[in-house]
Amino acid sequence: MSDVSLAQPKKKWKVRYSVLLVLWLCWLFSFLDRMVITIALPFIGEDLNLSKTAQGLLISMFFAGYALFQIPGGMLSDKFGFRRVVSVAIIWWSIFTSLTGFIFVYPLFLLVRFVFGLGEACLPGGSYKAIATYFPSKQRGTATGIQSTVNTLGPAVAAIAAAAIIGLYGWRVVFIVMGIPGLLIGIYIWFKFKDNPKDHPKISKEELAELEEDNLQQESHGKKKSDVSLKELFKKPILWQMALIWFFFDITFWGFTSWLPSYLINEKGLSLMDTGIYSALPYLVGTVAIVLGGYISDKMKANRKWVFVPNALAGGVALYFMFQAQSLTAVIIFQCLAAFFMFMAQGGFWALVVDSFSAKIMASGSATVNCFGSIAGFISPFLMGYLIDTSGSYNSSFILMIIALVIAAIIALTISGKTEDGPVNLTSKLGTN
Repeated sequence: MSDVSLAQPKKKWKVRYSVLLVLWLCWLFSFLDRMVITIALPFIGEDLNLSKTAQGLLISMFFAGYALFQIPGGMLSDKFGFRRVVSVAIIWWSIFTSLTGFIFVYPLFLLVRFVFGLGEACLPGGSYKAIATYFPSKQRGTATGIQSTVNTLGPAVAAIAAAAIIGLYGWRVVFIVMGIPGLLIGIYIWFKFKDNPKDHPKISKEELAELEEDNLQQESHGKKKSDVSLKELFKKPILWQMALIWFFFDITFWGFTSWLPSYLINEKGLSLMDTGIYSALPYLVGTVAIVLGGYISDKMKANRKWVFVPNALAGGVALYFMFQAQSLTAVIIFQCLAAFFMFMAQGGFWALVVDSFSAKIMASGSATVNCFGSIAGFISPFLMGYLIDTSGSYNSSFILMIIALVIAAIIALTISGKTEDGPVNLTSKLGTN
């Protein structure tokens, strides 16, 4: 027994795990910095005497900048490397996060949120490029799922932390405090990250060999994705299919995320601290779901869309029962179910995206898809605020979210995961015509 155990090689911590950990922290603080406003929104609205429509526009202005610079940010990462772009981006948005706490005029508030969004726009393309560079194809879905847990933990932590800080010190202090950690992370990335794994001083020969073998396997199966230029990529239907899926999915996601705290306060009469706790629950549930979605997607690689479609539809059903529910207990249960299914779908979707583009154009390709989600992020909070103002209730906004999920699922059904040669992943569709 002892001889067998001694013969087994010890599992070593790989450089790609460290890269993923730091990327995870980047995404965590990106969500913290952008999401604290959803808890602070009722108090900002009261302080500045803003209507629901005006409050929604505050959230939407972030996405205006985020959408505008999404594709240019991805192109910068492809041209100059993700290290420089991601490090500068996080320092940029952290500065403007802290500046938010010093704003007293509504138009200037809108401007700061817009410029803040410009900085965060560089993160998605750069981070997905890093995953495609450091992780072999077989692990990209899981890596993307782990990274995407910040989509759930970010709002959850933001809800609890923001509620506690606002309760003690007011809404301005929470923005000032949240901007500080990002400055340190940005400096660390600048000095420690390497764009090429071969240049990393701590990477092992075994890890490099694994990455090289993965590249050779891709080429041996006729999947020379690196031959596809960005211009050619823009001509591929699958890029626009995924972009539209993400647009409609994010209509729901950002509507749900932006207005859930206000819904619990205004419609269900919850206190600030209770709102923070109950707003966090769906995202804690979603943390498990999004990793599970990425993992399952890796297991059914040839048909990743079947992780997305049924879960998106199930999320819509749960949202319907949520706004129909009368008791607070039922509302909380259905909001957690909705989050579970939506985040499961999200984990599967981004695994599909990351496995569809080569590392050479990963930042630009993924940024294009995410750009459409950013446009949805601009439209959804403002539109939902308008619907709430005009109808006097949240029901019409919930119906909008359900319809958007159904449309996203229908578009996902149009994606083919097979060719005449049998099951393949979607990278085969990116070859030149």
